[in-house]
Amino acid sequence: MNDKLILGGREFSSRLILGSGKFSLELIRAAIEFGGAEIVTLALRRANLKGNQSILDYIPESVTLLPNTSGARTAEEALRIARLSRELGCGDFIKVEVISDSKYLLPDNMETIRAVEMLSREGFVVLPYMHPDLSAARRMRDAGAAAIMPLGAPIGSNMGLLTRDFIKILIAEIDLPIIVDAGIGRPSQACEAMELGCAAVMANTAIATAGDVAAMACAFRLAIEAGRAAFLAKPGRILESGGEASSPLTGFLED
Repeated sequence: MNDKLILGGREFSSRLILGSGKFSLELIRAAIEFGGAEIVTLALRRANLKGNQSILDYIPESVTLLPNTSGARTAEEALRIARLSRELGCGDFIKVEVISDSKYLLPDNMETIRAVEMLSREGFVVLPYMHPDLSAARRMRDAGAAAIMPLGAPIGSNMGLLTRDFIKILIAEIDLPIIVDAGIGRPSQACEAMELGCAAVMANTAIATAGDVAAMACAFRLAIEAGRAAFLAKPGRILESGGEASSPLTGFLED
């Protein structure tokens, strides 16, 4: 199928985005080779490893970098980090994270809206991480966001789609790609997100902490592909109650 994810005017075949917060060489390699990831996030504060090593040394040039503003507590801090990423040659894609809550790590939607406005004016392709709220999503869209990235559950929790019903509202009302970010813990949850109509899924902890990282990356790829195929197939209706014969045998059974 010629079914591409389009972000910032660029086409992507994969709908699995790798979050590299729990960085390891094994994770990067597995997500790209077995998971097929074409986009990898990058927190600038984690870019440098021991010595002169950098995460950038292990990400193929064919992979699109998605720097994030991890650590920003205000829109101004997010703008400063984004400008730095551009100066370092990381491109114009930026995932906006503005988090002022240190306990639950929930995004600050109001500051995120301000950050989207600032970054869009400077020509960035802005993908804001946000708590799924329709009014906030509309303001981010109007401010120039290229996609909306609602959390499924708190960061690193692996609890799945706790915000499922709110994400469905965003899919129905926001004419931008909706990418579930944070909380996805199993391939089945990623599949469910795609069946709802999400454009992509970001995963990190679920793959990084698996006993077999390569196998889990592959499982996520297959689950996302299956969920997307199911969405495009337009699943049939769900009965409110009772049952309905799938073969024309009702009259025969009544006799």
